[in-house]
Order: sequence, then C-alpha cells, then structure tokens
Amino acid sequence: MRSAYSVETVRAAERALMARLPEGALMQRAAAGLSAACAELLGRVYGSRVVLLIGSGDNGGDALYAGARLARRGAGVTAVLLSPERAHPQGLAALRRAGGVSVVPEAAGDAIGRADLVVDGIVGIGGKGGLRPDAERLVDAVARTRAAVVAVDLPSGVEADSGQVRGAAVRADLTVTFGTYKPGLLVDPAREYAGVVRLVDIGLELPAEPELEALQHADVASLLPRPAAESDKYRRGVVGVAAGSGRYPGAAVLAVSGALRGGAGAVRYVGPAAEAVIARFPETLVSDRGPAKAGRVQAWVTGPGAGDDAATVAEVLAAEVPVLLDADGLRLADRDAVRGRDAPTLMTPHAGEAAALLGVAREEVEGARLAAVRELAAVYRATVLLKGSTTLVADAAGGAVRVNATGTPWLATAGSGDVLSGLGGSLLAAGLSALDAGSVAAYLHGLAGRFAAQGAPAGAHDVAECVPEAWRDVRD
Repeated sequence: MRSAYSVETVRAAERALMARLPEGALMQRAAAGLSAACAELLGRVYGSRVVLLIGSGDNGGDALYAGARLARRGAGVTAVLLSPERAHPQGLAALRRAGGVSVVPEAAGDAIGRADLVVDGIVGIGGKGGLRPDAERLVDAVARTRAAVVAVDLPSGVEADSGQVRGAAVRADLTVTFGTYKPGLLVDPAREYAGVVRLVDIGLELPAEPELEALQHADVASLLPRPAAESDKYRRGVVGVAAGSGRYPGAAVLAVSGALRGGAGAVRYVGPAAEAVIARFPETLVSDRGPAKAGRVQAWVTGPGAGDDAATVAEVLAAEVPVLLDADGLRLADRDAVRGRDAPTLMTPHAGEAAALLGVAREEVEGARLAAVRELAAVYRATVLLKGSTTLVADAAGGAVRVNATGTPWLATAGSGDVLSGLGGSLLAAGLSALDAGSVAAYLHGLAGRFAAQGAPAGAHDVAECVPEAWRDVRD
C-alpha cells in the first residue's frame, strides 16, 4: 500500500531524524537518491547538459548537491538562482567545487535552450499558490524545450496537502519524493503535474495512520471475497437493485450486470425495468412488490436511472442493511434520512453531483477533491466515493482517505457509473465494509475499463464484461 502524509507530519519526522544524524546528512541522503534518478533518466551522464532551477528552500539545496554529484560524473551543470542571496550556501559551494556554474534567471536562456535535463528545485512542500512571475517565466522557457523535467519532492506550484493547483506550476516527467508520498502526488489535479513518481527512502519514522493511502494489487487481492466449500448464494451475498425507470431502463440493466459480475450470490431487482433486466440476465430474481417486500438481501443499490422516484429511494434508505446510493438517488435522498441510518451507507457521486450536494460550483470540487470528499463524508455521516480521474473514498468515521488511480479516460462513458454501483453493491452484500467495498470496486472498475478499451472506445456494457478479467488479474 502506498501511504501519503501531510506536510506537518513529514516535517516533524524530518526534525526528529535530523536530531539523531550529523548535520547535513539527511540532505545528502535525499541528494543521492535524486542524482541516481536523474542519471537513470539521462542514460548517459557524461557530456549531458543539466540545468537546476534553484529557489531559496531545502529543495534547492537537494538539487544543488545532486547537481554536484552529476557534475563529478562529467555532466555540464548550470544552476539558475532565483534568489542568489538566499540559495543554500553549502550546496552551491559543493556544485562550484564539482565544476558546476551558477547564473541569474536573466542569463539562463541559452543554458535552458540546450538542456537535456532540468531539475525543479524552486519551491518545497510548504509552497502555496502558483509560481511567482520570475519562476513562471523560467518554467515557460523550459516547456518550450525538449528537456526532461525532474521535480524535487513535488512539482513547484502544486500544494502538497490538498493536491490543488492555484496557478502556474511545473509539469514534471519524473518526481523524486523523499521519505513518503505527499497527498498532492496521488490526487488530481496535482497528480497530472507529477509525471512518474519515485519514492526515495531517507529513514523517516511516520505514524501508523496516513492522510491518504492507495491500495495496490496485493491489498485488493486480500480483500476480495472468495466462496468457501459450504457457500451458497445467500452466504455469498444477495444484493438488491432498485434502479431504472421507464425513461432509463438501461441503468437498471447495467447496475444488475455490475452486481452479477462483482460476485454476488444472487441479485434481486425491483423497478419498472424488469422485462429489460430479465431479457439480459435471466438469473435475476425480479419483484414488483417494492424493496421492503422483495425478499432477503444483504445490501441494496438504489438511484441509477431512478428519475424522480423518491419513494423507492426512501424505502431503500429505511432498510437495515448497507446501501449504495448513486446517481438520481443522491439527489432524491433526504439528508437526514442518510445521516440517521445505523447500517453503512456508501455514496458514489461524480464531481457535478458532489458539487450539487455541497452547494458549490463543480470547478470548486474538481480543484479541491480531497477537501470535497472529506466534507461530504462528514456532512452525510456516510462513506463517500468521489468518482474522477483519481477516485477518492472517505470513510464516515474519518481516518485515511483511499485513492485509486487504476481508472482510464475511456470510463467517461454513459452507464459506466451504473456498473460501478452494482459492483460496489455486490461487495457490500459479501460483507466488506463500505470503505473496503468502495475501494475494491473502484480498483476493479478501473482495471475493467482498461481491459475493455485497450486503447479503443468501449461502452459500459464492455466494462461490465471485463470485471471478471480484472478480478482474475488481481487474484493471480
């Protein structure tokens, strides 16, 4: 599992470690990892041209010491000092001893134009807001070249804790981060600025609970429900799907498909799209008596394609089993009814739906996704899965937010969210917590989208068909 910690936590851990180490040792560890990553990216260090963009913080010191190491291996290294009087003095001296040179920004044009590699050491993890005009001009000049860009710890101009990008920022090909991941490296919009992220262990001792965590294959595999020898359809989990309408019968079909592919022992369907559901999935158990009288279920999914059927959504929310609330159900659900539930609730909005629930503009949610998912979870006392290029899952009880990055832009297609709803509902019915069900569903859904697309357009039906392939990929 990848874990990310806040700036405050990282700085406290760094102070504790520096108190036990010789002066400068921690920066040397970081510089060694940074220079190794730069050398690997360059391929051939001797004769290469490297430009360092140096601010006044420790990131600048890390870059200067790394530049000195590269210079000793035969690279031509030029440091562009944005604040010459505030550049890290020991790092600058080390660079000059190794044969590197320094210039002011006004004299950096030629060096930047010829660079093979640019190292961004402008702003550290405490930076807020976009880049200052002098730094922005340098970064614009770099963007017009063919040089590879390596960011030190995180790209300058992105905010480490929130993942927000409030102005101009560096777009890196590689980010070398120290000690632990920072939330902004895992959450959009900042994540797209980071490129490939490489973690360098510098010996930090960090708390058990991070700010953010990203499940990996092994983590998801350990959570997948597996039938035992004595399992039957009820032990495996029965999920109820109350979805669809005369106008949107396909939403019901797709939600049922996600539930069936997600490993449910059985699926009960309630709603006006029964004929369409049975025609596609004859194994579905259909009822026309409403959710309360549909029969035994271990979890409900409601909302996809529901139109204006608030009564059915309210009936599902009154059930004493876990409920996944999606699409129209998010709009129709009474907030107090969700807050008052004793059984778990998993809400799955996209950014537009989240914005409507919070009463803010969609752009505000997209620009501060981490804050939005936490606020929704707190307001509704529910676990919230915020869909997007990086899906976030925040638990009703607080704690670390889960982030999933297996998704693909091909999932931006009508009905894909309905498949996710059914998949999440099946995992709830199998006994997973709302946090785990949302996290695993997002992971499998993202993989299924990749398998379905393989670089070409794919619809929601194709995504559902590929869920078993995603399951096998994780399990094996």
